[in-house]
Amino acid sequence: MRALRTAASGMLAQQLNVEVISNNIANMNTVGFKRQRAEFQDLLYQNVERMGAQSSAQGTVVPTGIQIGAGVKAGSVYRIMTQGSPTQTGNTYDLAIDGRGYFQVTMPSGEIAYTRAGNFSVNQEGLLVTDDGYQVEPAIAIPQEAVDVSISRAGQVQVILDGEAEPQVVGQLEIATFFNEAGLEAIGDNLLLETAASGPATIGAPGDIGYGQLLQGYTEASNVDAVSEITALIVAQRAYEMNSKVISTADEMLSVSAQVKS
Repeated sequence: MRALRTAASGMLAQQLNVEVISNNIANMNTVGFKRQRAEFQDLLYQNVERMGAQSSAQGTVVPTGIQIGAGVKAGSVYRIMTQGSPTQTGNTYDLAIDGRGYFQVTMPSGEIAYTRAGNFSVNQEGLLVTDDGYQVEPAIAIPQEAVDVSISRAGQVQVILDGEAEPQVVGQLEIATFFNEAGLEAIGDNLLLETAASGPATIGAPGDIGYGQLLQGYTEASNVDAVSEITALIVAQRAYEMNSKVISTADEMLSVSAQVKS
């Protein structure tokens, strides 16, 4: 009976849906996290009677035909790139991007990764790094004798040194944009990698046309909406239950047919 396999594909699809939703909910408080959404496609159809086929010698054709679907499959898990709310932290080195763009981070392998999580700090050498110690690019070195650090909305980093009144520029932050941000590959630790789907990174200064501005002392909150996720979870649960009911019904029908005596 086709209904068994069709309903089974529906249960597997909703299981994936729940897994995606659970990951969103788990990362409600993850800095810079972007929620995901599972999207589905129907499977192949069996043509019992093809529409448009000739149905008589007089040239009449079948108007609609008979097609029976085989179920559903996962099409993609799409990342929603809407911006999260800026959260004030008071930390000098925390940065949020107001608008488009990603911070550049050098991983231990030397590969460049990208992130919206701007909860930065300085290491023992005074370099601006992530909470895993990965260096932010381009390199920004804060002098040890600095008593105040200011990062402008345009990404210019200035420090006031002990005993001096005039600020000094020690670096310029740059951010990256992509033609297809949803095509970036998430690798964990709030990091994303460039792929063929995302297109190459385009580097520019914050505040330039097409690039967001920086907010010092802020981080970007997750864009997960708790109410929407719980609602989606309930819908997925009910869909799973209905598919399991189809399997139970198909099993009962098979049981009845097996008991038919000639």
